[in-house]
Amino acid sequence: MINKTKIVATMGPASTPPDILEAMIKAGVNICRINFSHGSYDDVKNAITTIRSLNKKLNTHVGILADLQGPKLRIGEVENNAVELIVDNTITITTKEHIGTKEKIYITYPQFPKDVAVGDNVLIDDGKILLKVLSTNRSDEVKAKIIYGGILSSKKGVNLPNTKISLPCLTEKDLKDLDFALENEVEWIGLSFVRSVTDILDLKEIIKSKNKRARVIAKIEKPEAISEIDNIIDMADGIMVARGDLGVELPMEQVPMIQKMLVTKCISASKPVIIATQMMESMITNFSPTRAEVNDVANAVMDGADAVMLSGETSVGKYPVKVIENMSKIVAQVESLGAIYYREHPPILKTQTFISDSICFNACLVAKQAGASAIVSMTNSGYTAFKISSHRPKANIYIFTDNESLLTSLSLVWGVKGFYYNRYESTDQTISDIKDLLRSSGFVKTDDLVINIASIPMHERGRTNMLKLSYIS
Repeated sequence: MINKTKIVATMGPASTPPDILEAMIKAGVNICRINFSHGSYDDVKNAITTIRSLNKKLNTHVGILADLQGPKLRIGEVENNAVELIVDNTITITTKEHIGTKEKIYITYPQFPKDVAVGDNVLIDDGKILLKVLSTNRSDEVKAKIIYGGILSSKKGVNLPNTKISLPCLTEKDLKDLDFALENEVEWIGLSFVRSVTDILDLKEIIKSKNKRARVIAKIEKPEAISEIDNIIDMADGIMVARGDLGVELPMEQVPMIQKMLVTKCISASKPVIIATQMMESMITNFSPTRAEVNDVANAVMDGADAVMLSGETSVGKYPVKVIENMSKIVAQVESLGAIYYREHPPILKTQTFISDSICFNACLVAKQAGASAIVSMTNSGYTAFKISSHRPKANIYIFTDNESLLTSLSLVWGVKGFYYNRYESTDQTISDIKDLLRSSGFVKTDDLVINIASIPMHERGRTNMLKLSYIS
């Protein structure tokens, strides 16, 4: 059995040792996330080298998601690495570097006094501390009242849910990190704090200018992104529901329904969607997850997400292999039920891809009606794989391509298992060859009904225009 919902694991000190990562891949990791908020380029290069050497060793196609930090707002250093902020006290927030005290703290955001207004909320440390702006000199200082206090340690993140931030989506650090990621041929780039479709266009233009093919994941963590979500999904290659910041920027009770809305929209648009943040966070220190976390993972799978993501659980957690094993078990259990399958959405508009879209839609429909074991396709661009996946068929999806970078990209896409294949002959010969390969590898068995879709004539590698049903002999 191969789980259809993919698992994304964040790399870090706990997961980069080759023996640990190998065990994680065997337990079910499909994509490794490199978080550019942490670690040096040497650390990142070491992780990338390990991932790719293990792919060769294990004959796997684990992909890499390079996650850019974005304009992350943070508090600076505070004295003794901890100060207590007392409710109802007034505190000064300065943009001039300063060791923080209970009366005055430094924020790494030069435009902060100009961007905020009286009454705006300032949330620190994932919303654990709440300040309300009393005044701003619009230059370098803001006075705020402490509404909810607590212990503040150094370099905690800041969220401004009421404020339109004037910082660009791609910071100087991001541009350097992007260059490094593209030089190392990563498959996916995660763009943090997307506010507009323009943010995605700007990133894609940079990728194109460097003659790279990395695909863009738009991380949804800001209210502005929700208001422009249809355009963002249309322009991005995939979406990440970054529930941590999203749950701070928006009322927490809205996040579950936003998650479901984003998954539904992405399925309809044939774009992969990742559910991220705090999925099994207790396993950073505990050997097993809470039952609430088990339900959270199961709910994401039932929603139809392409992938579920782990952060601290695998980057710094005590049990990086065990958390993958547990997540794989949850995914497998939910996928053994029928409720998550068949999200067919027939093509309506007669666009350039109408024939291909119709073939993919009908292949999934026929697979359901006939109880087909697998849908098999050949692709060079990956379009067919994304489209078949979006219909969420119960039949296994096997994709053959001679585009090696595509194989690792497809590791993020729901239900897709990729194979390298470069012997494109006649249509009949190629289909027969692929069926023999699948049978000898144990992915199908004699008398299984298989649906092949392809482009004919095959040597032209055009859009998918053929559907064929046959039995495995």
